Amino acid sequence: MLNSSQNISPYADRRVLVIGAYGFIGASLVMRLQREGFVVSGFGRSQTTAYKVMPDINWHIADLKDMITADDWQDHAKTYDIIVNCAGALQDGANDSLKTVHFDAIKALSDACKSNQTKLIQISAVGAELDADTAFMRTKAMGDDYIRKNHTDYNIFRPGLVLAKNAYGGSALLRMLAAFPLVQPIPLANSQMHTTSIYALTDAVVLAANNQVLKNKSYDLIERQTHSLREVVQETRHWLGFSSAVWHITLPNWSTQITAKTANFLSLFGWKSPLRSTAMSVLESGIKGDPAPWKDVTKQDLLPLKSALAHMPAAAEDRLFARMSLLMPLIIFCLAVFWLTSGIIGLWQVDRAASVLTDIGWSDHIAKLSVRFWSIVDIALGLGVLIRKSAKLACWAMIAVSLIYLISAAVVTPQLWTDPLGPMVKVFPGIVLALIGRVTLDNR
Repeated sequence: MLNSSQNISPYADRRVLVIGAYGFIGASLVMRLQREGFVVSGFGRSQTTAYKVMPDINWHIADLKDMITADDWQDHAKTYDIIVNCAGALQDGANDSLKTVHFDAIKALSDACKSNQTKLIQISAVGAELDADTAFMRTKAMGDDYIRKNHTDYNIFRPGLVLAKNAYGGSALLRMLAAFPLVQPIPLANSQMHTTSIYALTDAVVLAANNQVLKNKSYDLIERQTHSLREVVQETRHWLGFSSAVWHITLPNWSTQITAKTANFLSLFGWKSPLRSTAMSVLESGIKGDPAPWKDVTKQDLLPLKSALAHMPAAAEDRLFARMSLLMPLIIFCLAVFWLTSGIIGLWQVDRAASVLTDIGWSDHIAKLSVRFWSIVDIALGLGVLIRKSAKLACWAMIAVSLIYLISAAVVTPQLWTDPLGPMVKVFPGIVLALIGRVTLDNR
């Protein structure tokens, strides 16, 4: 008979706080740490997203912009044995400051962990250097550098392009590109990159928990071989199970620059596209590091690209995600154009639109007032869906207003239902499109 103590995890009494726990890397890390027996808590900015993604763990809800002194982190550093930072921002925006997220908050966290002898594990990125081309990489390097100089028990892991079952940022971009039917457009086709399996990254964090050999070291966690972006997209397409492209189109650099500038402009409205200039600059520079130091310690290479993908077989939902990620901008654009056009035409042709109501006995004043009111509602919804923060609500409102139009027409102007052009029948596809748009707006 086995002694029950043999089944007790060696990490059962180890308490871990994962910063950015509902994010792309953080969520996978939480699940892995739980399987190993750690007592895991999460730290995140959005309570709604936190409990939607990871409802069964303890959460600390706060914004890193409010965690920039050591005192802000003291309670966490006293409570946990290990703190793992997976948080990050791609570029400055309305809700994100790279210096705050990557340096100010991390400096304060490092100070608090040092004074409480709490181990700090930083998830950084290959290419994070103080003289890097992008602010993303420079600010990441500032945080890494401070930890190295200040902390007494740390590890810094720098993955390349992370491959995981879920997708976000660069991995979402790969799947969007791979989802194009018939054609395969490739920007920056010859850019070189190392990839990193999410399993290798979570393995490293678990290994670092109690391993004194790894203590106070930084490692690039990357496979040995580099790949061109063209190769990575082709392998992603094959992994997803999509048929091979009939035509391969290498996009010129000027088209990539226009796309990045457009994505930057849309970020002003809250849309965090993986096509923004920082992501394009990182791809153009290449995602490369040195895998040798990690192999010297572990005596193993990380899984190469094909093997990493083979260890997480794609399912129908992965193909659906890729296709819907590609279609989502088109859906939002169509909804905005449809509702804006409807409202503008209503205001422009107010007399003709009002005649539908005056023909059944409404006064000219009331009929025109009604047309103007609902035209303004249509324009507001068309603008609302273009703003990321209000887009979900706008989709629900589009559905509600469409139903109001259907019911009102049935009661007030039933003759519209038999109109040869079918204006009322065409409302139903609009409702369905708004419903699909609402679903695609869930990004976690």
